[in-house]
Amino acid sequence: MQPDGNAPAHRLARVAAHLNPQMEEGAASALRPAVCRAKGGAPGFKVAILGAAGGIGQPLSLLMKMNPLVSVLHLYDVVNTPGVTADISHMDTSAVVRGFLGPQQLDAALTGMDLVIIPAGLPRKPGMTRDDLFNKNAGIVRTLCEGVARCCPDAIVNLISNPVNSTVPIAAEVFKKAGTYNPKRLLGVTTLDVVRANTFVAEVLGVDPRDVSVPVVGGHAGVTILPLLSQVTPPSSFTHEEVKYLTNRIQNGGTEVVEAKAGSGSATLSMAFAAAKFGDACLRAMRGEAGIVECSYVASEVTELPFFASKVRLGRGGAEEILPLGPLNDFERTGLEAAKKELSESIQKGIAFVNK
Repeated sequence: MQPDGNAPAHRLARVAAHLNPQMEEGAASALRPAVCRAKGGAPGFKVAILGAAGGIGQPLSLLMKMNPLVSVLHLYDVVNTPGVTADISHMDTSAVVRGFLGPQQLDAALTGMDLVIIPAGLPRKPGMTRDDLFNKNAGIVRTLCEGVARCCPDAIVNLISNPVNSTVPIAAEVFKKAGTYNPKRLLGVTTLDVVRANTFVAEVLGVDPRDVSVPVVGGHAGVTILPLLSQVTPPSSFTHEEVKYLTNRIQNGGTEVVEAKAGSGSATLSMAFAAAKFGDACLRAMRGEAGIVECSYVASEVTELPFFASKVRLGRGGAEEILPLGPLNDFERTGLEAAKKELSESIQKGIAFVNK
């Protein structure tokens, strides 16, 4: 005879389950409805955030808890996830939150997930280059992606950890070695560059940023960030001085924040906003909504490089179509060549890290 899941003892156990997940019972039992879903919880997608207790991870966790398409939200980090989980779990939205702490709980955090968002890693500090970040974050990304390959190989992965130009190739190599690589499902998040471009262009035009759309292609660092200001929506014209100013500010938006925070952090809040925006686009596409186009750093044949950020049409399987760059002006063509040179080095650095 099966125990009554609505008996008071079972109800109380279910309420507290997200705070102290019982990993020793195994990943499969950890996802039982009795401990994973709140009574009356809405149907939706299972989302894991790896690095949920960090500067990006905490506000990103907050925003994903607010997303009505999320039914189960798993928060993983090597420190502080119990507190973040307890805090966010008190929000009266339908997503059920569960926390996972340390490498021994990584597999349980990932089992059964539909979307995995990875902001894990160290933030950039004043004077730190993205190469410095690479030395710290490459190993973290490799370990987490090995977990994805083991536990949810069919999940769509949104990779935020910097330097994205190198970490996406790292993830691809890890998945190849595991035999689970699907290029459509590995998406580097460059949405912050688009968000900044929309905001800065709107300031120059004197309009609402929500009415502006700027394609940003290339990569996600310095000169690899190439806003296509000739393709702005609504159609707009800029002076040469405005183009130089806007391009420089978009390319150096991260440094602007790092310096303004004076050693206390990097672009965490705007990055969380951008990641939540891109995550929502992925979930809507996974649900079957048509016509969703976002810029993302993906495996691509748009250029001769194996990875490149451009507009992609999202669908149930991830990046269903890579869209062409469209017509570029002389300034953008020059910028594209500079971007490709640096991107090539970053991509090879990521591939070499896994294969050394």
